[in-house]
Amino acid sequence: MSEKSLEKLRTLLKSYAERTGAGGSGGGDVKPAHDESERRRRACGDRLQKMVRPVLDRVVDELKNAGHEAAIEDQSATAGAYPSVELAFTPRSPGGTALTSMLTFRCDPRRGIAVARDIKPSPSKGRVVTTSSDRIGTMKVEAISVDWVETKTLSFVEAVLKVN
Repeated sequence: MSEKSLEKLRTLLKSYAERTGAGGSGGGDVKPAHDESERRRRACGDRLQKMVRPVLDRVVDELKNAGHEAAIEDQSATAGAYPSVELAFTPRSPGGTALTSMLTFRCDPRRGIAVARDIKPSPSKGRVVTTSSDRIGTMKVEAISVDWVETKTLSFVEAVLKVN
């Protein structure tokens, strides 16, 4: 690397250090924008853990007790990604050909917690199986309630049972 390029690199690095407060004078009170988004992401993940996960746990128990397959994939504490909690539900089918449908509660950085479902009808019903998910609601993180989660979950289970 030429001396001129090295000097330019050093100037860029020094400017960055001063702007971010990472070892320069002044600029120590600059707060990185990602701190606020990280705080919101963690708050959303916490809300998923405390409000959504317990409801889904009870639903999974009931579905399994009725002979269906159900599982939860919890990504609410994952670092570096938008937190989510997902219910996978495969209804018991006489032909054994039911497909797994999904209900996902995911943090949407601009809107709060978004709920989407992907319902797959049994191929034995003669329907074409498509992969399309529809959004069935969004709620601000602070406004999430157990009733809201229950309503969305019951609506999903009802729709899956209806098409299978």
